[in-house]
Amino acid sequence: MRIPLSVLDLAPIARGETVSSSIAASVALAQRAEATGYRRVWYAEHHNMPTIASSATSVLISHVGAHTSTIRLGAGGVMLPNHSPLTIAEQFGTLASMYPDRIDLGLGRAPGSDQNTMYALRRDPGSAETFPQDVLELQAYLTGNSRVPGVDAIPGKGTDVPLFILGSSLFGAHLAAALGLPYAFASHFAPQALEAAVATYRREFKPSEQLAEPYVIAGVNVVAADTEEAAQQNLVAVRRNLAIGLFGRGRSLTDEEADLLLEQGAGHHVGSMLTHTAVGTPAQVGDFLDRFRKQADADELIVAHQSPTTEGRLRSVELTAEAVADPAA
Repeated sequence: MRIPLSVLDLAPIARGETVSSSIAASVALAQRAEATGYRRVWYAEHHNMPTIASSATSVLISHVGAHTSTIRLGAGGVMLPNHSPLTIAEQFGTLASMYPDRIDLGLGRAPGSDQNTMYALRRDPGSAETFPQDVLELQAYLTGNSRVPGVDAIPGKGTDVPLFILGSSLFGAHLAAALGLPYAFASHFAPQALEAAVATYRREFKPSEQLAEPYVIAGVNVVAADTEEAAQQNLVAVRRNLAIGLFGRGRSLTDEEADLLLEQGAGHHVGSMLTHTAVGTPAQVGDFLDRFRKQADADELIVAHQSPTTEGRLRSVELTAEAVADPAA
């Protein structure tokens, strides 16, 4: 591939579908991504969201790992303030022991939930303030250099699971640079600070044992289809699903009700989230991704394939791989 590509899979639960069918779709998506040359598939931790099935991130990774053989799998990301560093080290150390040299661990500090859900998670509202220290504690468990006397992560110790810092603001850029870790920017839903954050990260980067040079992954949405018309139709459905997921208050809404939400203000928010979205045929998608990679100054793109059906997402995976295939290959 002339652009290194990965997949961000939110394990969406489409209207009329079940969690079981969503998980089966995630397996199929990872298998298709593996077959078409993608580098990794990441899953994001979200809670109390009726349209997303990736809350138990490590469990989902384990299941997908058993049904794939070479593609890297990981979290994009684990919201570390929701957990103790030791617990995450044990979980991902277990995964790394099951699937050697295939596991990534992306870390974020956002809650991934609302205040009531934070309470249900028993999360301390101030825990995000210790995120940098928690990252270092977690890293120490995984490298076998525990910062807590007498406590090791077993499994986990010595697995050296690679860490990535996720972010949508300058905070993550500063931290990733200071720790010498790769930086993944969530431009697929929070595009505003992309260029400033990446520039900050590259300027401030300090080499580490894990990473000698800065490495940037940028998120981008893709709606690829065999025809431009089909891609545009899929985009309409994606916009409706986002409006329902974000503003539908857990209700099952019709297309007409979703369109009304979009007209009443949700449209601006959804449009902003989809700022960096490639829509169309492979040629159109390839041109967009070339331009976006330059704009983002990214070493790798992680793609959220936005289609209302599993079949559409699988086809988007194939067509996007085709769009960025090296002509000389």
